[in-house]
Amino acid sequence: MIGRPKEPPAAPASRPGQGSRMRRARKAIAATAVVLVAGAFIGSGALIRTAAQGRTYSDVSAIPHRKVGLLLGCSRRLSDGRANLFFAHRVAAAAQLYKARKVDYLIVSGDNHMAGYDEATDMKRALVAAGIPEQRIYCDYAGFRTLDSVVRAKEVFGQTAVTVISQEFHNRRAIYIARSQGIDALGFNAKEVDAFNSFRTKVRERFALVKTVLDVCLLGTHPKFLGPRIEIGEDARVGVAGA
Repeated sequence: MIGRPKEPPAAPASRPGQGSRMRRARKAIAATAVVLVAGAFIGSGALIRTAAQGRTYSDVSAIPHRKVGLLLGCSRRLSDGRANLFFAHRVAAAAQLYKARKVDYLIVSGDNHMAGYDEATDMKRALVAAGIPEQRIYCDYAGFRTLDSVVRAKEVFGQTAVTVISQEFHNRRAIYIARSQGIDALGFNAKEVDAFNSFRTKVRERFALVKTVLDVCLLGTHPKFLGPRIEIGEDARVGVAGA
């Protein structure tokens, strides 16, 4: 006679309240993560604003003179082919600063990581077109990040006092990096880009603030490349770095 199949063993009964405790634990972990992320955004922004307080200028007549202005790079055109307003406004600000005799030389620092993409050369050409003498412009082709551009201004170009040229939110971050490196930096604020055309950039900037503080305070991040010293001045050869 064939016996009846055995019933599978019953799953152990969960303890009373175990499911609710697990749900509470997951909620607590999620809430803690949200608080930590929010704290990172708020804290990094506060640190950088404090470091840059009183060091950014929008009035060219008010900003003190510096020998060198550091123009921070970005792409000349957007991915859809439109002109990049960040680029246009930064170049215009750099030209204004030079023509007002508030800087004597300009370092144009940008990304040159692939063929056909050369932020430094694009900025130099735009500045020359705006009437800036070519011999007053030095190209830094290894400004892959703001940190690289700022540190290389000191370590490669020998500058311990510079005027950074970009939009104000970017200038603040650059000044924070500069002060951590012993560089006396000011910022000259290029015209801001309207909210519609700057939304994605401003979102990325929130994360860049956190990354910058981590780079400076915890990671000790260095530029990807340094290189031989380049002198800036009347008797110096027009320089290029990172080519």
